[in-house]
Amino acid sequence: IFTKIFEIKRKIFFQESSYSVITTIQRMKKRLLNSEPIRFCIVGTIATIIHYGLYLPLSSFLKLNAAYSIGFIVSFICNFLLSNYYTFHTRPTWKRAIRFSGSHVVNCIMQISFFNLFLFLGVSKAYAPMPVWAVIMPINFLLVRFALKPHKKHIPVTSPQKTTPDYPKIEITQKS
Repeated sequence: IFTKIFEIKRKIFFQESSYSVITTIQRMKKRLLNSEPIRFCIVGTIATIIHYGLYLPLSSFLKLNAAYSIGFIVSFICNFLLSNYYTFHTRPTWKRAIRFSGSHVVNCIMQISFFNLFLFLGVSKAYAPMPVWAVIMPINFLLVRFALKPHKKHIPVTSPQKTTPDYPKIEITQKS
């Protein structure tokens, strides 16, 4: 009888335990996928695949900078839409498009500069974009977030109000 009770308790414990572990993992996964940097990486990966998927075949018959730029422009449009709708949960507007474009002009100049640097350093034309993306990605996250995310206005800090009541001052004088 005791072994049967022990087995039943053990089964209940492990079922509840596995259930709680599974739900905890599901919650962690949901939180992780809902964080802006992770969503940014997902969108960036999609944009990178588009960029590289266009760059590589175009580089066989176009100049390298032209092939790279065409891939960048197409991935830029996809990146703008996905960044608004998925990453930062905002609506694409002309104002955001202009700010996003400005951030990507800076991004493009940095990418072309690093791209040519890595080509100069002897990295193969097939692999030169990869270290560029590794260097540029964190900088680009900050630029894009600044361009698309609404900013909180500065609220001036005021001194806290006095919380202690005003007591009458008592003067103590010493008699001589």
